[in-house]
Amino acid sequence: MKEKLNSLFGGLTKTVIGSEGASRLLLMALVAEGHVLIQGAPGLGKTTLCNSLAKSIDCSFSRIQFTPDLLPSDIVGYSIFDKKENDFRFIEGPIFKNIVLADEINRTSPRIQSAMLEAMNERQVSVDGQSRGLQSPFMVIATQNTLYSAGTFPLPEPQLDRFLISIELTHPDAATQTEILKMHA
Repeated sequence: MKEKLNSLFGGLTKTVIGSEGASRLLLMALVAEGHVLIQGAPGLGKTTLCNSLAKSIDCSFSRIQFTPDLLPSDIVGYSIFDKKENDFRFIEGPIFKNIVLADEINRTSPRIQSAMLEAMNERQVSVDGQSRGLQSPFMVIATQNTLYSAGTFPLPEPQLDRFLISIELTHPDAATQTEILKMHA
């Protein structure tokens, strides 16, 4: 297992240069089956880091872009009437994946953020009075822009409690920025 984790760690740090600390914590949360909140300014590689993790462990992945107009059904899914079957059919939302990236989770209202609470705590969602289990493994990785950014909402206490680890990404030092620029040149 140590070899697999070291390989994952190497892949993550190669994808997002300067993310050694964040990558290590992200892997710890994966092993502990916990959820992660990654905070930082836009452009630091939060989304890239999450996407890289999902690809490297060969699990299903979805990304939910949290916006002010998001609805709970956009996350958990909805039932629709199927004329051919003459019955209702459930359409799964993006929460029904192994790794779910809740991107910029604090850009939507706390009411919508709460749609994630049951999924994160119980590993299931309730839609139309029926509980539906989520795949295993199940991990939510939420990114959050700094609270002082325009158009953000604070996360409610019950939701913050669902995260095992909170990671803060900061701007890389000058040497790391130079390395990044050389790679893209």
